[in-house]
Amino acid sequence: MAKQVKPLTETQLKSAKPKTKEYILSDGNGLRLRVKPNGTKTWLFNYTHPVLSKRVNLTLGTYPMTSLKTVREKTREARGLIEQGIDPKTYRDKQVLKEKMRLNMTLKNITLEWLDVKKSSVTEDHADDIYRSLELHLLPTLGEVPISELSPQLMIQALKPLERQGKLEVLRRICQRVNEIMKFARNSGYIEVNGLTDIKEAFKKPNAENMKTLPPEALPELMSALSRARIFSTTRCLILWQLHTMVRPSEAAGARWDEIDWVKKLWRIPAHRMKKKREHCIPLSTQVLALLNEMKAISGHGASEFIFASHKDESR
Repeated sequence: MAKQVKPLTETQLKSAKPKTKEYILSDGNGLRLRVKPNGTKTWLFNYTHPVLSKRVNLTLGTYPMTSLKTVREKTREARGLIEQGIDPKTYRDKQVLKEKMRLNMTLKNITLEWLDVKKSSVTEDHADDIYRSLELHLLPTLGEVPISELSPQLMIQALKPLERQGKLEVLRRICQRVNEIMKFARNSGYIEVNGLTDIKEAFKKPNAENMKTLPPEALPELMSALSRARIFSTTRCLILWQLHTMVRPSEAAGARWDEIDWVKKLWRIPAHRMKKKREHCIPLSTQVLALLNEMKAISGHGASEFIFASHKDESR
């Protein structure tokens, strides 16, 4: 018949003095207190691994920081896991790792991950603008909050100052980017649900203002004014170039000689210079080819890789 172990008492625990060698006090059911020569008293749960069938010690804290009542409850929980075929030590290690990951998955860290992916579909300048706006208006307040703990209330409270300042367009864009970040987090397995989908509905909406356009009947006047304007020839050619090709200002100003296909009369803008990261080909009309020849005369073909290089004083 197995020897019965008498449960420990608080009196025994308090009076357990260190000896020249460490020794063990048993509470029963695998729970033990190890007393070291330096006086440290450590709780151990000794059990048989449910899969490997070997004896394992699981540390459950030190006495008196972990009380007898608390450690007995921990032992009961560990035995419950064993009955389910789960090793309590492995389970605890996974829980600790999970908590560390949760604390590391802050809004700022996930934003940086999202932006790294976003950069593949936008220009570097646009990506920098996105991060600057978040860094200025959102990350100082919520950057260190684990993304799983972000709630509509927290986010709305952080963004309300923008509404009070009347920066409604900035606010709209940040709400849009927050939603993108949360969708990225959900699709990456960091969160199960995007709870911030509709936060934009909690704010006033900006008044939509379409950019002013020039009516077709005003174009002759514009061209006439452009021909009379006291501006550098390079500047005039660049304006005409953009009017003819209908590209973004940065794409026009960054045009390079090696992008021109003289044989096929095409301007091939490489993917890395386009907002959508796709090569864009533009047929060159007779007027546009004339502008290129004019720029050859001004800057000298080969003098610069850029067609509209920084101007020089042409009067010298």
